[in-house]
Amino acid sequence: QVQLVESGGGLVQAGGSLRVSCARSGRIFRGYAMGWFRQAPGKEGEFVAAINWSGHSTEYADSVKGRFTISRSNAKNTVFLQMNSLRPEDTAVYYCAARLLSGVTTREYEYDYWGQGTQVTVSS
Repeated sequence: QVQLVESGGGLVQAGGSLRVSCARSGRIFRGYAMGWFRQAPGKEGEFVAAINWSGHSTEYADSVKGRFTISRSNAKNTVFLQMNSLRPEDTAVYYCAARLLSGVTTREYEYDYWGQGTQVTVSS
């Protein structure tokens, strides 16, 4: 089994920055892609960013391009989401997800493991 634990969420003012992390533990495997999704109150979940195993391939939602950066440390079994120029509409619970394949994807159903989420709140 695989466990994913997010951390680093919190309250930040609009225009500020925050970095959330996702630590993986449990079953040891290589070659997996990671993604970040978010869900705001009353809204459906949406894709935010994804990264492949090597870190050389990434994908972002249009709404966060140029503001968010996804990265990973395979040595530390951790993926990061650096969020800059935050806006009130970025307020959501942010979830990380792991996929047992190496390619990036924006589709939720293609991820195999999910964390419990971390709350990010951006005040105006």
